[in-house]
Amino acid sequence: MGGRLLTALLLILTLCAFAGNSLLNRAALAENTIDWASFTVIRLVSGAIMLALLLGIQHGRSVLPRRDTLVPAIALFVYAVSFSFAYISLDAAIGALILFPAGQLSLQMIGIFRGIYPTAIQWIGLFLATAGLVIFLAPGDTAPPLIGGLIMALAGIAWGFYSWAGKGAARPALATARNFVGAGLLCALLIPLMDYGGQIEPKGVYLAIVSGTITSGLGYITWYAVLPRISVSTAAASQLSVPAIAALGGVMLLGETLTTRFFIGSAMIFAGIGLTMFKIGRA
Repeated sequence: MGGRLLTALLLILTLCAFAGNSLLNRAALAENTIDWASFTVIRLVSGAIMLALLLGIQHGRSVLPRRDTLVPAIALFVYAVSFSFAYISLDAAIGALILFPAGQLSLQMIGIFRGIYPTAIQWIGLFLATAGLVIFLAPGDTAPPLIGGLIMALAGIAWGFYSWAGKGAARPALATARNFVGAGLLCALLIPLMDYGGQIEPKGVYLAIVSGTITSGLGYITWYAVLPRISVSTAAASQLSVPAIAALGGVMLLGETLTTRFFIGSAMIFAGIGLTMFKIGRA
């Protein structure tokens, strides 16, 4: 009983951390306390420093990126850049609703390219989830900004590649540290894009550090600690709760409002992804 309770608590903390990234990023950008490029740099570099110290000391090994961490490091960098840029215009709940379904759909597509073909029911689920995203992003009075939505979808695709690349890691926590260090080094590409003329407030820096060290760095390590304790279907289905958590936090903490389009689109997306896990759920 104690083991199950610990697993449940770790899972809840991890999902809240995932949702927390959306809330922290949106809060920092919506209040103009920092620009998106600076937020991304501080988030990735602070996470890299914290994980390098924590995992380097624990394992007594170098956490410098290696050849086998090149793809996940690039994917993590693309995800973080797209994530922050998209939150210039998107609410926390809307961003999470686009991000995680796009990530799940990209994982399914990667599987198809690798020769893992969905069943008929899973194909229907893919179509339904994709249709939900299209309806959600379609032009209209309550539609989210199209560019922001597409960029967040790119972040979801990058997250899918990052997740796929990490499936076979022998030491997931150490691999996470190396991925963050690699992504942190890539932040040199963002230096010209940082808003040197604007004022970066301490609150924005603090939110970026919390996002990098706690809700990202420690959150990803906790996720890897939980994965061996739960089934694949539970792991996949649990991530569907993140947009709901982000929506609740957005309403309570950021004063965001939810539209009918949000509920219709989310219902189609969740139903579709649920169908894509039909075969896994029966295993």
